[in-house]
Amino acid sequence: MVPSVSSLLSIIVVLLLSPYVISVSIPIQDSFLKCLERNSESPFPFSTLLYTPKNSTFTTILQSSAQNLRFTLPSSPKPEFIFTPLKESHIQAVVICSKELGIHLRIRSGGHDYEGLSYVSEMERPFSVVDLAKLRSIRIDIEDNSAWVQAGATNGELYYRISEKSKTHGFPAGTCTSLGMGGHVSGGAYGAMLRKYGLAADNVVDARIIDVHGRLLDRKAMGEDLFWAIRGGAGGSFGILTAWKVKLVPVPSTVTVFTVAKTLEQGATKILYKWQQIADKLDEDLFIRVYVQTANTSNEGKRTITTSYNALFLGDTDRLLQVTEHSFPELGLARQDCIETNWINSTVYLDGFPNNTLPEVFLERRNLLKTYFKGKSDYAREVIPETALEGLWEKLFEVESPLVILTPYGGMMSKIPESQTPFPHRKGTKFKILYWSRWQDAEENVAKHIDWTRKVYKFLAPYVSKSPREAYVNYRDLDLGMNKNRSTSVDEASAFGTKYFKDNFYRLVHVKTKVDPGNFFRHEQSIPPLPLHTRGRN
Repeated sequence: MVPSVSSLLSIIVVLLLSPYVISVSIPIQDSFLKCLERNSESPFPFSTLLYTPKNSTFTTILQSSAQNLRFTLPSSPKPEFIFTPLKESHIQAVVICSKELGIHLRIRSGGHDYEGLSYVSEMERPFSVVDLAKLRSIRIDIEDNSAWVQAGATNGELYYRISEKSKTHGFPAGTCTSLGMGGHVSGGAYGAMLRKYGLAADNVVDARIIDVHGRLLDRKAMGEDLFWAIRGGAGGSFGILTAWKVKLVPVPSTVTVFTVAKTLEQGATKILYKWQQIADKLDEDLFIRVYVQTANTSNEGKRTITTSYNALFLGDTDRLLQVTEHSFPELGLARQDCIETNWINSTVYLDGFPNNTLPEVFLERRNLLKTYFKGKSDYAREVIPETALEGLWEKLFEVESPLVILTPYGGMMSKIPESQTPFPHRKGTKFKILYWSRWQDAEENVAKHIDWTRKVYKFLAPYVSKSPREAYVNYRDLDLGMNKNRSTSVDEASAFGTKYFKDNFYRLVHVKTKVDPGNFFRHEQSIPPLPLHTRGRN
């Protein structure tokens, strides 16, 4: 029996309306490219900026800046495609087209997210990655004491470009120098000059962001509420940050660095106990952080704890020794421990590069910390007693490569009100703690390392901040809570939001509700908007 014309037409209509057929015949990346062409200010071969799993370079680009190798394994969710814009108008078109086509976005500037949220999505698929690595322009204006730096540039590149123009200017961002400036500053961004000048986010004077409507906004256009939110409220919630205008800070022509290690056998416990008492009260020009690790002793098979005091002093050795002899004689700092240098070379030293490495290494965007790891953070407002430190040492012996880093606060960090930016960890904070377990082999017992960080975190609970137990948002930790989908409630998100931002979380929610009420920009720990039924009451 021959089907009627009307039957054939009905079959054709059903096929044409079938989402399955459409998705097969028109891959999402093709629809995306066509949409970009329609929404571009001028013709451009956008296909040269888009990489799918079929491209031979897809995996290379995906892994290029991923710091935590846990999220590069075959089992990790992969994006449908990666888009690498060359200019801001490309990103504007990306936002418009992703909204139109229902494509979930992840935005990556440097790839240092501890939980891989800038290039992996566990909560929503399919997704795409907008990689900002090619937006790395830096313009230094020494007369204005400022710089414009794009989101894909690293802080190391910024340091280098500043040093090309001046030996007495610097910027107070991170000591790891492969950090993408977009995400780094969005979360606050601390470095070795935080006690003198505060955070990088405290030294931002303007910004450029693409909002949910695809508009490019500067500080004046975005308004002070959004400008407040993006300086510490973390990335991925409010729009796509494309550039910061930052205030450069004065640095002396001579600075001094040192690293002094003390083992248990050399009195490490008592020295660290004293460091806790004075680290936040030292001269603001002096920053001394402590790396706590295990080490082998000369006796075969025996391990010990080593505490390495790694420091930057904004001045010469003579004045440094006066400060330490007065405030921290227990360290036993000697002149031969000290290295006088200039500020740019101190940033090379503090990032752990070998001696005599030139600052040009920053232009290679090299990440010394690429590994498999899990990290967690705390803030201490009281001194941890010696008995608890001894208990911590026992925990460190349980894994092969543990690391605990204590970062001093005080100085300028105590003078800035905790509501001035979303970053609230200010007055009363003695030091920040990072717990870090790393491993080199993907086949290792991953659960053992992750469980170790959780055990140490639990062990130190009595000695750190409470109600909330504070955490640093740039040390992202999904153990603290997660958004489960697009409609996660504010109450659910407050589980992690108040730990990262304290009461500033609720102001961030109001800003989010105002600028992105549909929650287009979202991830596992993004700021949610208020639910529709409550918006009229706020």
